[in-house]
Amino acid sequence: MPAAHVLSAADPAPTRFNMAAYCLTAGGPRQPDKTGLILVEVADAPERSARLSFAELDIAVRRIAAGLLATGIGPGERLVIALPNTADYLLLFYGALAAGIVPVPASALLTPAETAFLVLNAEAAAVALPEGSAVTVPAGVRVLAPAEIAAIHEADPLPAYADTAADDPAFMIYTSGTSRQPKGVLHAHRSTWGRRPTYAGWSGIGPDDVMLHAGAFNWSYTLSAGLADPWANGATAVLYHGLRDAGVWAKLIAGTGATLFAAVPGIYRQILKQGDITTTGTGRLRHGLVAGEALPPGLLAEWQAATGLPLYEAFGMSECSTFVSNRPGMAVRPGSPGRPQAGRRIVALPVEGGTDPVAADESGLLAVHRSDPGLMIGYWRRPDEDEAAFRGDWFVSSDLVTFDVDGYVWFEGRADDVMNAGGYRVSPLEVEAALARHPAVAEAAAAEHAVRDGVKVIGAWVVAKPGFATGADLARAILDRSAEDLAAYKRPREVFFVAALPRTPNGKVARRLLSTLGAVPALGSRRPG
Repeated sequence: MPAAHVLSAADPAPTRFNMAAYCLTAGGPRQPDKTGLILVEVADAPERSARLSFAELDIAVRRIAAGLLATGIGPGERLVIALPNTADYLLLFYGALAAGIVPVPASALLTPAETAFLVLNAEAAAVALPEGSAVTVPAGVRVLAPAEIAAIHEADPLPAYADTAADDPAFMIYTSGTSRQPKGVLHAHRSTWGRRPTYAGWSGIGPDDVMLHAGAFNWSYTLSAGLADPWANGATAVLYHGLRDAGVWAKLIAGTGATLFAAVPGIYRQILKQGDITTTGTGRLRHGLVAGEALPPGLLAEWQAATGLPLYEAFGMSECSTFVSNRPGMAVRPGSPGRPQAGRRIVALPVEGGTDPVAADESGLLAVHRSDPGLMIGYWRRPDEDEAAFRGDWFVSSDLVTFDVDGYVWFEGRADDVMNAGGYRVSPLEVEAALARHPAVAEAAAAEHAVRDGVKVIGAWVVAKPGFATGADLARAILDRSAEDLAAYKRPREVFFVAALPRTPNGKVARRLLSTLGAVPALGSRRPG
Protein backbone atom coordinates (compact mmCIF):
# COMPACT_ATOMS: atom_id res chain seq x y z
CA MET A 1 0.00 0.00 0.00
CA PRO A 2 1.60 3.32 -1.03
CA ALA A 3 2.34 5.74 1.78
CA ALA A 4 -0.14 8.21 0.27
CA HIS A 5 -2.97 5.90 1.29
CA VAL A 6 -1.99 5.65 4.97
CA LEU A 7 -4.47 8.08 6.50
CA SER A 8 -3.93 10.11 9.66
CA ALA A 9 -4.93 8.63 13.01
CA ALA A 10 -8.50 9.13 14.22
CA ASP A 11 -9.08 11.76 16.90
CA PRO A 12 -8.66 10.27 20.38
CA ALA A 13 -11.76 9.89 22.49
CA PRO A 14 -12.36 12.20 25.46
CA THR A 15 -10.62 10.94 28.60
CA ARG A 16 -13.94 10.37 30.41
CA PHE A 17 -16.37 8.66 28.08
CA ASN A 18 -19.38 6.37 28.49
CA MET A 19 -20.68 4.54 25.44
CA ALA A 20 -24.34 4.55 26.51
CA ALA A 21 -24.29 8.24 27.42
CA TYR A 22 -22.74 9.10 24.06
CA CYS A 23 -25.36 7.13 22.15
CA LEU A 24 -28.40 8.36 24.08
CA THR A 25 -27.62 11.85 25.37
CA ALA A 26 -24.19 13.19 24.47
CA GLY A 27 -23.62 12.39 20.78
CA GLY A 28 -25.14 14.23 17.86
CA PRO A 29 -28.15 16.56 18.05
CA ARG A 30 -31.39 14.85 19.06
CA GLN A 31 -34.91 15.77 20.08
CA PRO A 32 -36.03 14.16 23.38
CA ASP A 33 -39.54 13.48 22.06
CA LYS A 34 -38.36 12.03 18.77
CA THR A 35 -38.70 8.26 18.28
CA GLY A 36 -35.34 6.64 18.91
CA LEU A 37 -36.34 2.97 18.67
CA ILE A 38 -39.04 1.08 16.80
CA LEU A 39 -39.42 -2.63 17.58
CA VAL A 40 -41.51 -4.35 14.92
CA GLU A 41 -43.13 -7.70 15.67
CA VAL A 42 -45.69 -7.93 12.83
CA ALA A 43 -44.23 -7.03 9.45
CA ASP A 44 -47.69 -6.48 7.94
CA ALA A 45 -48.59 -3.95 10.64
CA PRO A 46 -45.51 -1.84 11.45
CA GLU A 47 -47.80 0.96 12.62
CA ARG A 48 -48.62 -1.17 15.70
CA SER A 49 -44.93 -1.49 16.68
CA ALA A 50 -43.52 -0.58 20.08
CA ARG A 51 -41.87 2.84 20.03
CA LEU A 52 -39.60 4.60 22.49
CA SER A 53 -38.55 8.23 22.31
CA PHE A 54 -35.01 9.27 23.15
CA ALA A 55 -36.26 10.60 26.48
CA GLU A 56 -37.97 7.27 27.23
CA LEU A 57 -34.85 5.34 26.21
CA ASP A 58 -32.71 7.49 28.47
CA ILE A 59 -34.96 6.88 31.48
CA ALA A 60 -35.41 3.16 30.73
CA VAL A 61 -31.68 2.61 30.41
CA ARG A 62 -30.89 4.49 33.63
CA ARG A 63 -33.63 2.52 35.46
CA ILE A 64 -32.04 -0.74 34.38
CA ALA A 65 -28.60 0.56 35.29
CA ALA A 66 -29.82 1.25 38.83
CA GLY A 67 -31.68 -2.05 38.98
CA LEU A 68 -28.65 -4.06 37.92
CA LEU A 69 -26.45 -2.39 40.51
CA ALA A 70 -29.09 -3.07 43.15
CA THR A 71 -28.85 -6.81 42.46
CA GLY A 72 -25.24 -6.70 43.58
CA ILE A 73 -23.56 -6.75 40.15
CA GLY A 74 -20.64 -4.35 40.43
CA PRO A 75 -19.07 -2.00 37.87
CA GLY A 76 -16.54 -3.85 35.76
CA GLU A 77 -18.21 -7.24 36.32
CA ARG A 78 -19.58 -9.23 33.39
CA LEU A 79 -23.26 -9.81 32.63
CA VAL A 80 -23.96 -12.46 29.98
CA ILE A 81 -27.18 -11.70 28.09
CA ALA A 82 -28.62 -14.88 26.56
CA LEU A 83 -32.18 -13.79 25.77
CA PRO A 84 -34.29 -13.95 22.62
CA ASN A 85 -34.62 -10.85 20.43
CA THR A 86 -36.68 -8.61 22.71
CA ALA A 87 -36.61 -5.08 24.05
CA ASP A 88 -35.14 -6.50 27.26
CA TYR A 89 -32.06 -7.61 25.34
CA LEU A 90 -31.29 -4.13 24.08
CA LEU A 91 -32.17 -2.31 27.29
CA LEU A 92 -30.11 -4.69 29.43
CA PHE A 93 -27.14 -4.20 27.13
CA TYR A 94 -27.30 -0.41 27.32
CA GLY A 95 -28.34 -0.42 30.97
CA ALA A 96 -25.24 -2.40 31.85
CA LEU A 97 -23.08 0.08 29.93
CA ALA A 98 -24.77 2.96 31.75
CA ALA A 99 -23.91 1.34 35.09
CA GLY A 100 -20.30 0.56 34.16
CA ILE A 101 -21.13 -3.17 34.06
CA VAL A 102 -19.70 -5.13 31.11
CA PRO A 103 -22.42 -6.84 29.03
CA VAL A 104 -21.55 -10.00 27.12
CA PRO A 105 -24.12 -10.49 24.32
CA ALA A 106 -24.77 -14.14 23.49
CA SER A 107 -26.77 -15.68 20.66
CA ALA A 108 -30.12 -17.20 21.48
CA LEU A 109 -29.15 -19.98 19.05
CA LEU A 110 -26.39 -21.31 21.31
CA THR A 111 -26.85 -24.67 22.98
CA PRO A 112 -27.08 -24.75 26.80
CA ALA A 113 -23.52 -26.08 26.91
CA GLU A 114 -22.23 -23.27 24.71
CA THR A 115 -23.95 -20.62 26.84
CA ALA A 116 -22.62 -22.23 30.02
CA PHE A 117 -19.11 -22.05 28.56
CA LEU A 118 -19.47 -18.30 27.98
CA VAL A 119 -20.70 -17.73 31.53
CA LEU A 120 -17.81 -19.71 32.97
CA ASN A 121 -15.13 -18.34 30.65
CA ALA A 122 -16.22 -14.72 31.09
CA GLU A 123 -16.17 -15.19 34.86
CA ALA A 124 -19.60 -13.61 34.79
CA ALA A 125 -21.27 -12.25 37.89
CA ALA A 126 -24.72 -12.75 36.36
CA VAL A 127 -26.53 -14.14 33.34
CA ALA A 128 -29.90 -13.15 31.89
CA LEU A 129 -31.81 -16.24 30.74
CA PRO A 130 -35.28 -16.91 29.33
CA GLU A 131 -37.90 -18.83 31.26
CA GLY A 132 -37.22 -22.56 31.32
CA SER A 133 -33.60 -22.29 30.25
CA ALA A 134 -31.57 -25.50 30.57
CA VAL A 135 -28.27 -23.67 31.03
CA THR A 136 -26.25 -24.93 34.01
CA VAL A 137 -24.91 -21.90 35.87
CA PRO A 138 -21.81 -22.09 38.09
CA ALA A 139 -22.25 -21.52 41.79
CA GLY A 140 -22.16 -17.85 42.74
CA VAL A 141 -23.46 -16.59 39.38
CA ARG A 142 -26.73 -14.69 39.69
CA VAL A 143 -29.49 -15.71 37.25
CA LEU A 144 -31.72 -12.93 35.97
CA ALA A 145 -34.93 -14.66 34.90
CA PRO A 146 -37.88 -12.72 33.40
CA ALA A 147 -39.34 -11.92 36.86
CA GLU A 148 -36.05 -10.44 38.06
CA ILE A 149 -35.67 -8.46 34.84
CA ALA A 150 -39.18 -7.06 35.23
CA ALA A 151 -38.28 -5.87 38.74
CA ILE A 152 -35.09 -4.26 37.47
CA HIS A 153 -37.20 -2.17 35.07
CA GLU A 154 -38.99 -0.62 38.06
CA ALA A 155 -35.92 0.81 39.82
CA ASP A 156 -35.55 4.54 40.28
CA PRO A 157 -33.35 5.84 37.44
CA LEU A 158 -29.65 6.20 38.09
CA PRO A 159 -29.04 9.97 38.44
CA ALA A 160 -26.26 9.94 35.87
CA TYR A 161 -24.43 7.57 33.57
CA ALA A 162 -21.35 5.90 35.03
CA ASP A 163 -18.28 8.11 34.96
CA THR A 164 -16.18 5.66 32.97
CA ALA A 165 -12.85 6.27 31.30
CA ALA A 166 -12.66 5.91 27.53
CA ASP A 167 -10.30 2.95 27.98
CA ASP A 168 -12.45 1.17 30.59
CA PRO A 169 -14.00 -2.16 29.54
CA ALA A 170 -17.44 -1.60 28.00
CA PHE A 171 -18.60 -4.91 26.49
CA MET A 172 -17.22 -8.25 25.40
CA ILE A 173 -18.13 -10.33 22.38
CA TYR A 174 -17.17 -13.92 21.74
CA THR A 175 -15.84 -15.01 18.39
CA SER A 176 -14.42 -18.14 16.86
CA GLY A 177 -10.78 -17.88 15.95
CA THR A 178 -8.04 -20.42 15.50
CA SER A 179 -8.88 -22.19 18.76
CA ARG A 180 -11.37 -24.97 19.47
CA GLN A 181 -13.50 -22.74 21.68
CA PRO A 182 -14.77 -19.18 21.22
CA LYS A 183 -12.63 -16.42 22.70
CA GLY A 184 -13.70 -13.16 24.29
CA VAL A 185 -12.86 -9.89 22.58
CA LEU A 186 -12.96 -7.10 25.15
CA HIS A 187 -13.87 -3.61 23.89
CA ALA A 188 -13.56 -0.24 25.60
CA HIS A 189 -16.14 2.54 25.83
CA ARG A 190 -14.08 4.42 23.23
CA SER A 191 -15.08 1.83 20.61
CA THR A 192 -18.22 3.82 19.83
CA TRP A 193 -16.18 6.99 19.47
CA GLY A 194 -14.10 4.96 17.03
CA ARG A 195 -17.14 4.51 14.80
CA ARG A 196 -17.36 8.20 13.94
CA PRO A 197 -15.46 7.80 10.63
CA THR A 198 -18.14 5.26 9.66
CA TYR A 199 -20.91 7.87 9.61
CA ALA A 200 -19.67 9.73 6.54
CA GLY A 201 -17.38 6.95 5.35
CA TRP A 202 -20.07 4.29 4.92
CA SER A 203 -23.69 5.00 5.77
CA GLY A 204 -23.90 8.76 5.35
CA ILE A 205 -26.26 8.71 8.34
CA GLY A 206 -27.81 11.87 9.77
CA PRO A 207 -30.53 12.84 12.27
CA ASP A 208 -33.33 12.55 9.71
CA ASP A 209 -32.56 8.93 8.88
CA VAL A 210 -34.47 5.78 9.83
CA MET A 211 -32.09 2.80 10.05
CA LEU A 212 -33.63 -0.66 9.59
CA HIS A 213 -31.24 -3.46 10.53
CA ALA A 214 -31.87 -7.13 9.72
CA GLY A 215 -29.53 -8.68 12.30
CA ALA A 216 -30.09 -10.58 15.53
CA PHE A 217 -29.95 -8.41 18.62
CA ASN A 218 -26.79 -10.01 20.02
CA TRP A 219 -24.70 -9.41 16.91
CA SER A 220 -22.06 -6.68 17.09
CA TYR A 221 -23.11 -5.61 13.57
CA THR A 222 -26.63 -4.94 14.89
CA LEU A 223 -25.54 -3.31 18.15
CA SER A 224 -23.19 -0.96 16.29
CA ALA A 225 -24.62 -0.15 12.85
CA GLY A 226 -28.20 -0.87 13.89
CA LEU A 227 -28.29 0.97 17.24
CA ALA A 228 -25.16 2.89 18.22
CA ASP A 229 -24.74 4.66 14.87
CA PRO A 230 -28.31 5.95 14.52
CA TRP A 231 -28.62 6.87 18.21
CA ALA A 232 -25.31 8.73 18.25
CA ASN A 233 -26.60 10.78 15.30
CA GLY A 234 -30.10 11.39 16.65
CA ALA A 235 -31.62 9.05 14.04
CA THR A 236 -34.29 6.39 14.52
CA ALA A 237 -33.34 2.71 14.82
CA VAL A 238 -35.73 0.00 13.62
CA LEU A 239 -35.32 -3.66 14.56
CA TYR A 240 -37.57 -6.63 13.82
CA HIS A 241 -38.26 -9.55 16.15
CA GLY A 242 -41.17 -11.34 14.53
CA LEU A 243 -41.49 -14.35 12.25
CA ARG A 244 -38.96 -14.24 9.42
CA ASP A 245 -40.96 -15.39 6.43
CA ALA A 246 -39.57 -14.95 2.94
CA GLY A 247 -41.15 -11.59 2.17
CA VAL A 248 -40.67 -9.84 5.50
CA TRP A 249 -37.80 -7.50 4.60
CA ALA A 250 -39.40 -5.97 1.52
CA LYS A 251 -42.50 -5.26 3.64
CA LEU A 252 -40.42 -3.66 6.37
CA ILE A 253 -38.40 -1.49 4.00
CA ALA A 254 -41.59 -0.07 2.56
CA GLY A 255 -43.68 -0.05 5.74
CA THR A 256 -41.29 1.47 8.29
CA GLY A 257 -40.15 4.47 6.26
CA ALA A 258 -36.57 3.20 6.35
CA THR A 259 -34.07 5.46 4.63
CA LEU A 260 -31.18 3.06 5.31
CA PHE A 261 -31.22 -0.74 5.40
CA ALA A 262 -28.35 -2.82 6.76
CA ALA A 263 -28.00 -6.58 6.28
CA VAL A 264 -25.73 -9.38 5.14
CA PRO A 265 -25.67 -10.17 1.40
CA GLY A 266 -27.93 -13.20 1.88
CA ILE A 267 -30.83 -10.97 2.96
CA TYR A 268 -30.58 -8.90 -0.23
CA ARG A 269 -30.45 -12.12 -2.24
CA GLN A 270 -33.57 -13.32 -0.43
CA ILE A 271 -35.42 -10.09 -1.20
CA LEU A 272 -34.58 -10.32 -4.88
CA LYS A 273 -35.43 -14.02 -5.10
CA GLN A 274 -38.92 -13.40 -3.73
CA GLY A 275 -39.47 -10.51 -6.10
CA ASP A 276 -41.49 -8.63 -3.47
CA ILE A 277 -39.42 -5.47 -3.76
CA THR A 278 -40.95 -4.78 -7.18
CA THR A 279 -44.43 -5.00 -5.60
CA THR A 280 -43.86 -3.14 -2.34
CA GLY A 281 -41.37 -0.65 -3.75
CA THR A 282 -38.41 0.75 -1.84
CA GLY A 283 -40.31 3.56 -0.14
CA ARG A 284 -37.95 6.19 1.27
CA LEU A 285 -34.88 3.96 1.05
CA ARG A 286 -31.80 5.94 0.02
CA HIS A 287 -29.35 3.05 -0.20
CA GLY A 288 -28.53 -0.30 1.32
CA LEU A 289 -25.59 -1.21 3.56
CA VAL A 290 -23.81 -4.56 3.45
CA ALA A 291 -21.36 -6.14 5.90
CA GLY A 292 -20.72 -9.43 7.64
CA GLU A 293 -19.47 -11.23 4.54
CA ALA A 294 -18.28 -10.35 1.04
CA LEU A 295 -20.78 -8.85 -1.40
CA PRO A 296 -20.69 -10.81 -4.71
CA PRO A 297 -20.46 -8.48 -7.72
CA GLY A 298 -23.38 -10.31 -9.37
CA LEU A 299 -25.66 -9.61 -6.42
CA LEU A 300 -24.66 -5.94 -6.42
CA ALA A 301 -25.54 -5.64 -10.11
CA GLU A 302 -28.83 -7.49 -9.65
CA TRP A 303 -29.91 -5.28 -6.75
CA GLN A 304 -29.06 -2.09 -8.60
CA ALA A 305 -30.94 -3.29 -11.69
CA ALA A 306 -34.03 -4.22 -9.68
CA THR A 307 -34.20 -1.16 -7.42
CA GLY A 308 -32.08 1.56 -8.99
CA LEU A 309 -30.45 2.03 -5.58
CA PRO A 310 -26.80 1.55 -4.60
CA LEU A 311 -25.40 -0.90 -2.06
CA TYR A 312 -22.40 0.19 0.00
CA GLU A 313 -20.25 -2.57 1.43
CA ALA A 314 -18.07 -2.32 4.52
CA PHE A 315 -15.54 -4.51 6.26
CA GLY A 316 -14.77 -4.81 9.95
CA MET A 317 -13.85 -7.53 12.38
CA SER A 318 -14.59 -8.61 15.92
CA GLU A 319 -11.41 -6.88 17.08
CA CYS A 320 -12.10 -3.53 15.38
CA SER A 321 -15.35 -2.06 14.17
CA THR A 322 -15.99 -1.23 10.51
CA PHE A 323 -12.97 0.55 9.06
CA VAL A 324 -12.95 -0.16 5.29
CA SER A 325 -16.00 0.81 3.26
CA ASN A 326 -17.63 2.22 0.18
CA ARG A 327 -19.71 5.35 0.68
CA PRO A 328 -22.10 7.73 -1.06
CA GLY A 329 -20.27 9.83 -3.64
CA MET A 330 -17.45 7.31 -4.01
CA ALA A 331 -17.05 5.10 -7.06
CA VAL A 332 -17.82 1.49 -6.13
CA ARG A 333 -15.51 -1.16 -7.58
CA PRO A 334 -17.48 -4.44 -7.55
CA GLY A 335 -15.62 -7.08 -5.55
CA SER A 336 -13.93 -4.56 -3.24
CA PRO A 337 -15.42 -3.44 0.10
CA GLY A 338 -13.90 -0.02 -0.52
CA ARG A 339 -11.09 2.01 1.00
CA PRO A 340 -9.97 2.83 4.55
CA GLN A 341 -12.21 5.47 6.09
CA ALA A 342 -10.88 8.95 6.74
CA GLY A 343 -8.98 9.00 10.00
CA ARG A 344 -7.91 5.36 9.81
CA ARG A 345 -4.40 3.97 9.51
CA ILE A 346 -4.79 0.70 7.62
CA VAL A 347 -2.02 -1.17 5.79
CA ALA A 348 -1.09 -4.59 4.42
CA LEU A 349 1.97 -6.09 6.12
CA PRO A 350 4.16 -8.92 4.80
CA VAL A 351 2.92 -12.38 5.76
CA GLU A 352 6.39 -13.45 6.82
CA GLY A 353 6.83 -10.54 9.26
CA GLY A 354 7.93 -6.93 9.47
CA THR A 355 6.22 -3.58 9.91
CA ASP A 356 6.87 -2.01 6.51
CA PRO A 357 3.72 -2.08 4.33
CA VAL A 358 3.84 -4.06 1.11
CA ALA A 359 3.58 -2.23 -2.20
CA ALA A 360 0.36 -1.72 -4.13
CA ASP A 361 -1.02 -4.92 -5.69
CA GLU A 362 1.12 -7.13 -3.44
CA SER A 363 -0.49 -9.54 -0.99
CA GLY A 364 -0.22 -8.92 2.74
CA LEU A 365 -2.06 -9.25 6.02
CA LEU A 366 -4.55 -6.49 6.77
CA ALA A 367 -3.38 -4.47 9.77
CA VAL A 368 -4.88 -1.68 11.92
CA HIS A 369 -2.80 0.85 13.86
CA ARG A 370 -3.09 0.44 17.63
CA SER A 371 -4.08 4.13 17.95
CA ASP A 372 -7.49 3.43 16.39
CA PRO A 373 -10.09 4.03 19.13
CA GLY A 374 -12.24 1.25 17.66
CA LEU A 375 -9.58 -1.37 18.33
CA MET A 376 -10.20 -3.88 21.11
CA ILE A 377 -8.56 -3.75 24.53
CA GLY A 378 -7.49 -7.34 23.98
CA TYR A 379 -8.49 -11.00 24.10
CA TRP A 380 -10.03 -12.10 27.38
CA ARG A 381 -7.53 -13.98 29.52
CA ARG A 382 -5.34 -14.80 26.50
CA PRO A 383 -2.14 -12.73 26.87
CA ASP A 384 -0.28 -15.01 24.47
CA GLU A 385 -2.75 -14.23 21.69
CA ASP A 386 -2.63 -10.51 22.52
CA GLU A 387 1.13 -10.57 22.08
CA ALA A 388 0.94 -12.60 18.86
CA ALA A 389 -1.68 -10.25 17.36
CA PHE A 390 0.60 -7.20 17.34
CA ARG A 391 3.69 -6.28 15.39
CA GLY A 392 4.97 -3.09 16.91
CA ASP A 393 2.15 -0.57 16.60
CA TRP A 394 0.05 -2.72 14.27
CA PHE A 395 -2.75 -5.15 15.06
CA VAL A 396 -2.35 -7.81 12.38
CA SER A 397 -5.41 -9.72 11.20
CA SER A 398 -5.52 -13.06 9.41
CA ASP A 399 -7.06 -11.53 6.27
CA LEU A 400 -4.94 -11.65 3.13
CA VAL A 401 -5.49 -8.53 1.02
CA THR A 402 -4.02 -6.32 -1.64
CA PHE A 403 -4.44 -2.56 -1.97
CA ASP A 404 -4.63 -1.25 -5.52
CA VAL A 405 -2.95 2.01 -6.51
CA ASP A 406 -6.11 3.95 -5.59
CA GLY A 407 -6.31 2.46 -2.10
CA TYR A 408 -9.18 0.02 -2.69
CA VAL A 409 -8.94 -3.21 -0.68
CA TRP A 410 -9.19 -6.60 -2.41
CA PHE A 411 -9.54 -9.76 -0.30
CA GLU A 412 -7.76 -12.98 -1.11
CA GLY A 413 -8.93 -15.20 1.76
CA ARG A 414 -8.10 -15.78 5.40
CA ALA A 415 -4.73 -16.97 6.49
CA ASP A 416 -6.14 -18.87 9.48
CA ASP A 417 -8.93 -20.69 7.59
CA VAL A 418 -11.65 -19.20 9.84
CA MET A 419 -14.98 -19.65 8.08
CA ASN A 420 -17.70 -17.07 7.54
CA ALA A 421 -21.21 -18.48 7.96
CA GLY A 422 -23.82 -15.82 7.26
CA GLY A 423 -21.60 -13.16 8.82
CA TYR A 424 -20.56 -15.24 11.86
CA ARG A 425 -16.93 -16.22 12.22
CA VAL A 426 -16.70 -19.96 12.85
CA SER A 427 -13.56 -21.87 13.75
CA PRO A 428 -13.02 -25.06 11.70
CA LEU A 429 -11.37 -26.62 14.74
CA GLU A 430 -14.53 -26.16 16.80
CA VAL A 431 -16.65 -27.79 14.08
CA GLU A 432 -14.15 -30.59 13.55
CA ALA A 433 -14.04 -31.38 17.26
CA ALA A 434 -17.83 -31.75 17.31
CA LEU A 435 -17.86 -33.96 14.20
CA ALA A 436 -15.17 -36.20 15.64
CA ARG A 437 -17.35 -37.11 18.62
CA HIS A 438 -19.43 -39.45 16.47
CA PRO A 439 -18.06 -43.01 16.76
CA ALA A 440 -18.00 -43.49 12.99
CA VAL A 441 -15.65 -40.59 12.33
CA ALA A 442 -11.97 -41.38 11.93
CA GLU A 443 -11.05 -37.89 10.74
CA ALA A 444 -12.98 -34.76 9.84
CA ALA A 445 -12.21 -31.38 8.37
CA ALA A 446 -14.42 -28.33 7.89
CA ALA A 447 -14.18 -25.50 5.40
CA GLU A 448 -16.32 -23.12 3.40
CA HIS A 449 -17.77 -24.64 0.25
CA ALA A 450 -19.42 -22.86 -2.68
CA VAL A 451 -22.85 -24.30 -3.49
CA ARG A 452 -23.52 -21.74 -6.22
CA ASP A 453 -22.16 -18.43 -7.43
CA GLY A 454 -21.67 -16.11 -4.46
CA VAL A 455 -23.11 -18.55 -1.91
CA LYS A 456 -20.91 -20.52 0.47
CA VAL A 457 -21.83 -22.88 3.30
CA ILE A 458 -19.85 -24.84 5.85
CA GLY A 459 -18.90 -28.23 4.49
CA ALA A 460 -17.65 -31.29 6.37
CA TRP A 461 -15.21 -33.76 4.81
CA VAL A 462 -15.28 -37.03 6.75
CA VAL A 463 -13.10 -40.12 6.69
CA ALA A 464 -15.25 -42.91 8.11
CA LYS A 465 -13.92 -45.73 10.25
CA PRO A 466 -13.88 -49.21 8.69
CA GLY A 467 -17.18 -51.06 8.95
CA PHE A 468 -19.45 -48.02 8.61
CA ALA A 469 -21.53 -47.65 5.45
CA THR A 470 -21.09 -44.15 4.09
CA GLY A 471 -24.20 -42.45 2.81
CA ALA A 472 -26.97 -40.04 3.70
CA ASP A 473 -28.04 -41.93 6.84
CA LEU A 474 -24.56 -41.86 8.37
CA ALA A 475 -24.07 -38.23 7.32
CA ARG A 476 -27.31 -37.28 9.01
CA ALA A 477 -26.34 -39.15 12.17
CA ILE A 478 -22.99 -37.35 12.31
CA LEU A 479 -24.67 -33.97 11.92
CA ASP A 480 -27.28 -34.85 14.55
CA ARG A 481 -24.49 -35.68 17.00
CA SER A 482 -22.61 -32.47 16.22
CA ALA A 483 -25.79 -30.47 16.83
CA GLU A 484 -25.46 -31.30 20.52
CA ASP A 485 -22.32 -29.14 20.64
CA LEU A 486 -22.78 -26.55 17.90
CA ALA A 487 -25.17 -23.65 17.40
CA ALA A 488 -27.23 -23.92 14.23
CA TYR A 489 -25.12 -21.41 12.33
CA LYS A 490 -21.94 -23.40 13.06
CA ARG A 491 -23.24 -26.72 11.73
CA PRO A 492 -22.12 -28.04 8.32
CA ARG A 493 -24.70 -27.94 5.55
CA GLU A 494 -22.96 -30.50 3.35
CA VAL A 495 -21.17 -33.74 4.23
CA PHE A 496 -18.63 -35.40 1.95
CA PHE A 497 -17.18 -38.84 2.64
CA VAL A 498 -13.60 -39.13 1.40
CA ALA A 499 -10.89 -41.77 1.61
CA ALA A 500 -8.32 -39.35 3.02
CA LEU A 501 -7.94 -35.66 3.85
CA PRO A 502 -5.49 -33.56 1.83
CA ARG A 503 -2.43 -32.57 3.81
CA THR A 504 0.47 -30.18 3.59
CA PRO A 505 4.07 -31.50 3.48
CA ASN A 506 4.28 -31.09 7.26
CA GLY A 507 1.17 -33.20 7.83
CA LYS A 508 -1.41 -30.47 8.54
CA VAL A 509 -4.83 -30.68 6.94
CA ALA A 510 -4.89 -28.49 3.81
CA ARG A 511 -8.40 -27.09 4.22
CA ARG A 512 -8.11 -24.95 1.11
CA LEU A 513 -7.84 -28.10 -0.99
CA LEU A 514 -10.97 -29.76 0.38
CA SER A 515 -13.28 -28.24 -2.21
CA THR A 516 -11.03 -29.49 -5.02
CA LEU A 517 -11.47 -33.17 -4.12
CA GLY A 518 -14.47 -33.52 -6.41
CA ALA A 519 -16.50 -35.53 -3.91
CA VAL A 520 -20.28 -35.66 -4.20
CA PRO A 521 -22.09 -34.66 -0.99
CA ALA A 522 -23.75 -37.55 0.83
CA LEU A 523 -26.01 -35.00 2.46
CA GLY A 524 -26.53 -31.37 1.57
CA SER A 525 -28.05 -28.81 -0.74
CA ARG A 526 -26.86 -30.60 -3.86
CA ARG A 527 -27.57 -34.18 -2.80
CA PRO A 528 -28.84 -36.21 -5.81
CA GLY A 529 -32.57 -36.84 -5.74
